[in-house]
Amino acid sequence: MGSEIIDALKSVTISVNKGEYVAFMGPSGSGKSTLMNIIGCLDTPTGGQYILNGQDVSRMSDNELAEVRNKEIGFVFQTFNLLPRQSSLENVALPLIYAGYNKADRTEKAMLALKNVGLGDRAGHKPNELSGGQRQRVAIARALVNDPSILLADEPTGNLDTKTSYEIMELFDQLYRKGNTIVMVTHEEDIAKYSHRIVRLRDGLVESDLVNPNPTNPTEMARLLAEKVSH
Repeated sequence: MGSEIIDALKSVTISVNKGEYVAFMGPSGSGKSTLMNIIGCLDTPTGGQYILNGQDVSRMSDNELAEVRNKEIGFVFQTFNLLPRQSSLENVALPLIYAGYNKADRTEKAMLALKNVGLGDRAGHKPNELSGGQRQRVAIARALVNDPSILLADEPTGNLDTKTSYEIMELFDQLYRKGNTIVMVTHEEDIAKYSHRIVRLRDGLVESDLVNPNPTNPTEMARLLAEKVSH
């Protein structure tokens, strides 16, 4: 800000192990977006190190970072970020183009990813022909199609209604149980409670880093909502 330097993060030390399901929480200005951007290799730290799968990515070139993003990190955004003129299948296959797969292999892998999120019958539909929850499922399939080391979710239920949010969190729970590493950024307490570890940030520092002993069960929440609606 002019001549003033703002430290978005200050001496933050965090380790995320393979197979963990972690939520980063914090108010606006806490540093969680900056931390997410560093984990996602969208930003590089001005000091310190970021080790991803044994590689120090904190000093890589832009081209090297792009390759790491494509191979190691799957992104899920609040606004889905799907290409409107492309089908679900084409959207999911997009990362595979940059990874060098031929068309037949791209189609096969993308179709499998769509089936894994329950959308095998929507492969030919464009985003405007899908519900919000279905669009987010397409985005999750795209994030997973390259078998990334980390699934990085930024406010993944921010644009969804309550019922659909439960469905998406249930999908995340299934992915976690299959061994996927999930890092979620959210400002919603109820969404963070689905994770198995909650890291709270404030003013660029880690305020707390605690295991969540009783993660919310999304299947149970969906059942309770259905009962409430039926009554």
